[in-house]
Amino acid sequence: MIAEFFQRPVLDVARALIGAELYVDGVGGRIVEVEAYHPDDQASHAYGNRRTARNGAMFLAGGHAYVYRSYGVHWCLNLVCEAEGLAAAVLLRALEPTRGLDEMRARRGAVGDRLLCSGPGRLCEALGVTRDQDGLRLDRPPFEVIARTGEPELLVGTRIGLTKAPDLPWRFGLAGSRYLSRPFRA
Repeated sequence: MIAEFFQRPVLDVARALIGAELYVDGVGGRIVEVEAYHPDDQASHAYGNRRTARNGAMFLAGGHAYVYRSYGVHWCLNLVCEAEGLAAAVLLRALEPTRGLDEMRARRGAVGDRLLCSGPGRLCEALGVTRDQDGLRLDRPPFEVIARTGEPELLVGTRIGLTKAPDLPWRFGLAGSRYLSRPFRA
């Protein structure tokens, strides 16, 4: 199921991930915010189909994790999409924490539940994601992905913090969620 789900167009996968659940070693929750990246997108780490040591996992078949360090500070978790060699991925921006909250609080310190997984760096810290998970399959431990049930109301907007391709409406969120990393513009 995982391979079939992720080996589809990245924008379709990004939309379908809203409301799905993600767990890393049993810790995680419901996905409420994502951003899509495609190799034709100037903001993608694989723009121009350039493979590097950092982005190599993006070139795996859909259904793998791509983990990278942002600004040398925070880990970011992406879920690889589409066919092997295409290098498309969905960045996880926020989760609604539902399982393993005590572990998340221990990893993140004394923050309120709303901020445990709100933002890509916070999400990875709360779930214990590091470069060690880069390239791992999403259908095997430590990962568990559970498809959503139903069709949630989606928010659509531009991605956050980009200087290249900043106007693409490739950020998706769960309408009404208090766990989003930032509000969507009306």
